[in-house]
Amino acid sequence: MADLFDLTGKVAVVTGGAGGIGRAQALGLADAGADVAVASRKLGHLKDVAKEIAAKGRKSLPVTVDVVDEKSVANMVDSVLNEFGHIDILVNSHGLAIRKPADTFPIEEWQQVMDINTRGTFLICQAVGRSMIKQKSGKIINMSSVRGRYGLPADYAAYCPSKGAVDTLTRTLACEWAKHNVLVNAVAPTIVETDLTRDALANPDYAKMMKSRIPLGKWAMPEDIVGATVFFASKASDFITGQILYIDGGVTTW
Repeated sequence: MADLFDLTGKVAVVTGGAGGIGRAQALGLADAGADVAVASRKLGHLKDVAKEIAAKGRKSLPVTVDVVDEKSVANMVDSVLNEFGHIDILVNSHGLAIRKPADTFPIEEWQQVMDINTRGTFLICQAVGRSMIKQKSGKIINMSSVRGRYGLPADYAAYCPSKGAVDTLTRTLACEWAKHNVLVNAVAPTIVETDLTRDALANPDYAKMMKSRIPLGKWAMPEDIVGATVFFASKASDFITGQILYIDGGVTTW
């Protein structure tokens, strides 16, 4: 059974690797045996994560990327391929949430959320997917959200549509790339406590509202996303593609 989840010899790329969720996913993949390249806009934010991966006896590469810039994405992929020779696993863990009322949401900020969450996910999938298609194998795990399926009365007029697009992109790539043995799935958490959400969750009214919508009565922590990520990256999911796995404490059962 352990062999099903063993990632020894595999190379993973985690975008947003310095963030709370991305860092946990990168370390989880390393624990499962993978060498891990972590990517983000600022190299300094990645060095500590790379050191933690190395401390587990795995190779790591911190590399900069602007996920909305096609050339930057191509350079990132080239750097990983030059270092490791191949990419077996891609985890798109970058993301942005801006909360403002829909009727006054500045279109520039709305577009910024769409660009990072949707355009960025496509560009990374496209660039890494080309390499996976050539080698006839690969696992891609996109970061979605329960908000890709459900709305929320909390000023998410940009975030929700961006994640809905990620869901549809995931299913579409799964269909198109199945013939190449490139499997594409997504994990979709409820709200996760990270540096990006901590201020919002510190608001008692917001925290109470969010908890009231989660049957387990608590929000997720970054570590809650790791098991599903390793599952989708491993042999255990070799006959699964195009799926959105909700890690939500029961939110989507209502």
